[in-house]
Formats: sequence, C-alpha cells, structure tokens
Amino acid sequence: MALQIRQTLRQTQQLVMTPQLQQAIKLLQYNHLEMVSAVEQEIRENPLLEPVVEDEPLAEQDRENRNDLKSLEEAVKEPEHGDKDALSVDWGAYLETYGGDRTPVDRSANERSPLDTVAARGDNLFHYLLQQLRLSKLNDADRRIALQLIGNVDEKGYLDVDLRQVAEAGSVDVAQVERVLGEVQKFDPPGVAARTLQECLTLQAEVDPETDPVAVRILKEAFDLFEKGNLDKVARKLRVSLDRVKTAAKFIASLNPKPGSLYGNSDTVYVVPDLYVLKIGNDYTVILNDDGLPRLRISSFYQRQLQTRIAQGSTRDYIQEKMRGAMWLIKSIHQRQRTIYKVTKSIVRFQREFFDKGIDYLKPLILKDVADDIEMHESTISRVTTNKYVHTPRGIFELKYFFNSGLPQGSDSIASESVKNQIARIVKREDPKRPVSDKQIVEQLAGTGIDIARRTVAKYRELLGIPPSSKRKKKF
Repeated sequence: MALQIRQTLRQTQQLVMTPQLQQAIKLLQYNHLEMVSAVEQEIRENPLLEPVVEDEPLAEQDRENRNDLKSLEEAVKEPEHGDKDALSVDWGAYLETYGGDRTPVDRSANERSPLDTVAARGDNLFHYLLQQLRLSKLNDADRRIALQLIGNVDEKGYLDVDLRQVAEAGSVDVAQVERVLGEVQKFDPPGVAARTLQECLTLQAEVDPETDPVAVRILKEAFDLFEKGNLDKVARKLRVSLDRVKTAAKFIASLNPKPGSLYGNSDTVYVVPDLYVLKIGNDYTVILNDDGLPRLRISSFYQRQLQTRIAQGSTRDYIQEKMRGAMWLIKSIHQRQRTIYKVTKSIVRFQREFFDKGIDYLKPLILKDVADDIEMHESTISRVTTNKYVHTPRGIFELKYFFNSGLPQGSDSIASESVKNQIARIVKREDPKRPVSDKQIVEQLAGTGIDIARRTVAKYRELLGIPPSSKRKKKF
C-alpha cells in the first residue's frame, strides 16, 4: 500500500498548562521566604491587589463586597459592548482620593531610616587584605601585583592562580611576582595566600614564636610521611625521638588549615520554618507560619468601577483581566496553605512515634503513603515537601526528612535515617586509638536486629561525613 498524505479529524483530550495552572504549581513549590517574595512582587505588579491592614475600619458594604466571591466573579465576566462614549475613569481624581479607606501615614520629606535598620556589611577576606595593602610600604608597581594576587585568594585563604599568569598580565618577571607574594603572605591571618596546605601550615608555624623547631622541620622535610601518619618514619628521617615528633605533631594539628574561614565572603542563611508542630496535651497541632505573608484582598476602588459601570472599553478590560489574576492568586494561596497543612498532618500521623520518642522510632515512609492518605497525587506531595521546613519539639527538619526507605529489623523494618543515627552513635563512642571498622559496625547493628550490608554502612558513613577508620585513628 502506497503512502499517502491525508487530512483527518480526531478528537483528543489533553491537559493544557494554562498560565494560571503554572502559577499555582510554582506557588506550591515555594518555601516561606520565596512565597513572601512572590506575593510582594504580585502586589507591585497588580494594582487590584492590596494587603489587609490589621484593625483597619471598613464600611459594611466594602466588607461584604471584598468577601463575596460570587459578586467578584460576576464583575469579571466578559464585558458587554455598550456606548463607546461612556464616562471613563477620572484618573486625576483617582490619584487624589486613592487610599481614602486607609489610614494616612505622615512622612516628612527629610525623614531617614533609623540606623538600626541598616544592615552592616560583614567581614570580608578581600577587604581585610586590601586594608593591609593600603598600609603597606610597597611601591605602586608592587601594589598592582599584590592587588591581583589578593583578588585571586579564595574563601579558604589559598591563592587560586598561577604566578606565571599574574606575571604575563602585568608584563613583569615571575621573580618579581614571587617577591610580592612573599610580602602578601606576611599579612594577617597567618598562612593566607598559600598555594598548598604544606605552605600554609609552614607560614603559620614560622610566624609563631613558640613553634617547636621540629614542627618546622616536619613541615619542610617530611610532610608527605606526616600526612600519611607514619610518625615512626618521620622520626627516623629527621633523626629525632618519637616523643619529640608526637609533641610537634600536636602543635601542627592546632594550626588552621583554612585561614580564610574566619572572614567568610557569604552571609549566613537561616532556615525559616514553613510550619510549626506543637504538642498540646497528648496531641500534636500543626500551625502554618504566616509571619511576613500578607493577607490579600481586591481593591474596593476597582470593584466600584466595575459594579457601577463607570469604566468602559479598554479600561474595563484591563481591570477585569487584573481582577481575574488577583482572584486566581488568592485562591491559589489558600489552596497551597490547605495542601501543606494536610500533608504535614498526615506526616505527623504516620510518624507519631518519632515525635514522642525520637529518631530511633522514625518509620519508613514513601510519598505514596501520604498521597493515598489525603487522596492527592504523588507529584503534589513531592512539590509540597521540597525545600520546606517544619519546626518540631525534636528540632527543625525538612519535610523530605520524614520520607526514607526501610531496612529489615527482625520481622519489622526500620527507617534508614534511624540507622544513620545509630552509626553516628557507634562512631562517637569508639576508642580514638582503636576506631571501629565498617565490618564491626555491621556486627554491632546485627546485635540489635538490623540486617545491613557492609557497603551500605560505608555509604551511610560517607553521607554522614565520617571518614574511614584508618583516617579516624589517633596516633598521638
């Protein structure tokens, strides 16, 4: 049969991602801080949206109009084409009377923000080194080289550029860059602008007047052996006693391997919980965090424009479009809050023993369990629990924390997070001179009925940031 091109009609159904639906999905994924920012942005872009001012006196008619969704939906129906010469909005009068239902705020033209509301700039390693460069006795040519070196010092305090690149950029000799680098390495904090860990520790050891000479020799002559923990070979190479090497090793261990860490270049980001779980009596209550999130309403001025048919033509179309967007936003926010509340309530029901007794009683839980409990789709549960935090009597946790796989424990199962917690406790109780191996951790967990493979223990240990036993062993 020959191939032919034909036109056919076919009826199909498909989900269309409207802009309103996309907005609702985005709002569902936002955490508390992102939600506050998004609402503030919508208030700036949509003139029909306005935040509810607490204890604001409203006329009875305004209160009814702002709470009656049916009247709002009626107002945003498709406009009827009437007289094109009808009276339009008097924007001049509107600007004079706008906000008449609000309490006016008297602000002086010369009023300034108080100093306690101005955020102070935190310490920065680059600016700290730059201040010392300005006080140095380097000439102009050397200052330019030093400035380029300082600009390539990373947050840990190490120089992250090849000296030949600096020399080519400044059209100078590498020897001159080496000399200027030596001056920069004399700046505070000690060890800054080092190129390797060995150089960083050596700079700190040389500047300390109480440094053991053996420590400097270890750093310069036997650092590779020292880094591997072979103190016996270090003692033989330097021809000193093992006790002297151990004493010097303690001093080296007290040095700072990241001298720039005291001058972080990034601000601390604090976790703001989206919900609170409070224990009242024998029950747990879920409370949404609405701090900073304004309650929204439709502007009464624009409602009157539609209800009294004052606005006509393109003006009326604009107001209707913005009102539809405002109403959808308010509904989406309410739906988001209800969904987050229902998901958290379901998590509390499943993990009741965790809230009562602690992490050892955390149960295995998957998204489908909560989805079936509250009759929602798994993708919705995934969006709700992503990047959102809850404040509980046990601490602050991400909602994703309560979803984890299970491991067999006798006839029952135990959550993987509980197993990680037990591994951390075993390592914490170990003898530093004889740390437990992964095989020994498996044996100890088997004593509590937890059947787990050694490779799984190694994976969990790495996730916890715990090095292997060979690197945890204390040699001095």
